[in-house]
Amino acid sequence: MSTAPTPGPGPAASTAVPVVGFDLDLTLVDSAQRITTCVVAALAEHGVVVRPEDVRSDIGVPLALALPRLVPGIGAADLEAVVRRYRELQGAPDAPAVPVLPGAREALEAVRAAGGRTLVVSGKAQAALEGVLAETGLAPLADVVVGDRFAEQKGAVLVELGATAYVGDHPGDVVAALTAGVPGLAVTTGSFDEAGLRAAGATTVVADLTAFPAWFAGHVAGLAG
Repeated sequence: MSTAPTPGPGPAASTAVPVVGFDLDLTLVDSAQRITTCVVAALAEHGVVVRPEDVRSDIGVPLALALPRLVPGIGAADLEAVVRRYRELQGAPDAPAVPVLPGAREALEAVRAAGGRTLVVSGKAQAALEGVLAETGLAPLADVVVGDRFAEQKGAVLVELGATAYVGDHPGDVVAALTAGVPGLAVTTGSFDEAGLRAAGATTVVADLTAFPAWFAGHVAGLAG
């Protein structure tokens, strides 16, 4: 597993080899309980009360970007302190478990079986991203892992790594695929339904990654053709 982007040939040059990027949170794994629990707790320690449901729609957005929307007017020092405490809590041994979502392991394996490469490009901090992949047993199936990226930033990484497609649950993931100029597969395992994802520009939306193999077969055929 590599943790740093390396120059790739770009989608146009990858005519036969699939290079598929995946988001992590609520795409490959169900991290909702861990994230919401730890954000609520970190904010409570700083005197701010929020509900788990207030946090959920921003799962996948880097915390430094999500917190100002969740707590308007939060100062830079408090923001830094909350982010630091959140990372301590979500890395603690008693943090809520993070299960793998249906079809996630099989999706990564399908790319590998086709001779392709898997990328995990996430808004999660790099260390936390690597930790969750190790914890869930998905790390051996991820060829390149890049954290701290969102929306257009993800798209830039996808171009750099020669991605041929990107899979995610958030409108920001749709933006990533559009920015990179590659096909996107949107899943409704996060906070956004089909209408919300299509409004962001998604053209293919499925319930979860159990639908990935059929979609991926068409993607591979398109690359070969």
